[in-house]
Amino acid sequence: MTSPPLCCSVLKTSLEIIEALADEFNGKEARRAADFFWDGSTFFIFNSSKLHTLRRLAQNREAARKSRLRKKAYVQQLECSRIKLAQLEQELQRARAQGLVFGGEGIIGDQGGNIGALSSDAVMFDMEYARWQEEHHRRMCELRAAVEEHLPESELQVYVGNCLSHYDEMMNLKNIAIKTDVFHLVSGVWMAPAERCFMWLGGFRPSKIIKIILSSLEPLTEQQLLQIYNLQQSAQENEESLSQGLESLQQSLSNTILSEALSFPSNMADYMDQMAIAMNKLSSFETFVRQADGLRQQTLHRLHQILTSRQAARGFLAIAEYFHRLRALSSLWLARPRQAD
Repeated sequence: MTSPPLCCSVLKTSLEIIEALADEFNGKEARRAADFFWDGSTFFIFNSSKLHTLRRLAQNREAARKSRLRKKAYVQQLECSRIKLAQLEQELQRARAQGLVFGGEGIIGDQGGNIGALSSDAVMFDMEYARWQEEHHRRMCELRAAVEEHLPESELQVYVGNCLSHYDEMMNLKNIAIKTDVFHLVSGVWMAPAERCFMWLGGFRPSKIIKIILSSLEPLTEQQLLQIYNLQQSAQENEESLSQGLESLQQSLSNTILSEALSFPSNMADYMDQMAIAMNKLSSFETFVRQADGLRQQTLHRLHQILTSRQAARGFLAIAEYFHRLRALSSLWLARPRQAD
């Protein structure tokens, strides 16, 4: 039996490509293109321009397929956003039902005083922080159970790592808030009233956390004590440096606001120049809060490195208990009997 001519072999190869494409696409374009080569029983003369057309059709079909996939992913993203928006609306409704929101003129917190209208970014942060608090409470309960079960260090380390990563999530959440509404973060209205008494640049003082841990742990080794005291001294020095820098910024901003150019703005150009200077100084608050959060995060991670897993677990529990007591005190304060004027 003689072998088929070379042209037939080429045509057969082209036919296999066309039939595979026709099976994949199952479209009229591919079938019409296939007719250029094969009518079901007879080979036609090989035509390179027709094969080029078929390849172009295949490329167009692939591009259309990718476009459909992108559209599907976009629709799914929109649906997820819609669900999240619906959840936020439900939380806002619950907040209104609890008396946290009154009309559009302002939001009244649990302290009972009008704090002015909150931005949407501030409301979003408050909701995310409330969710973070719920998750934090759950993780602390798990950590306490793990400590009470006397799990080995290797297993306890997993729970401690989870708690530390959860603090990192809070720092990431605050980093977003710094960019969107730093003054809401610094005001502390998202904290309980008693917590605000100890607030420093939008959060806790790192040196205070070290004191809490030192007072709650069993006797430490000399090496651990030395490392923790060095950490405490470094934290206090950084806190003092940031506080002094903030005080200088406030004084500088005050001097700018007291400028004669803002008293009687007869020259609008000078007035706007001074306001631009004041705005630039005001934006520097973001830098101070971001550095303070960085110091808080570094302190927690450094303590995690110095302490054993069991010591770190007890330290995290002591920190959680401290802030829990402050919130409990706040609840009692808000529920106290009020004397009429």
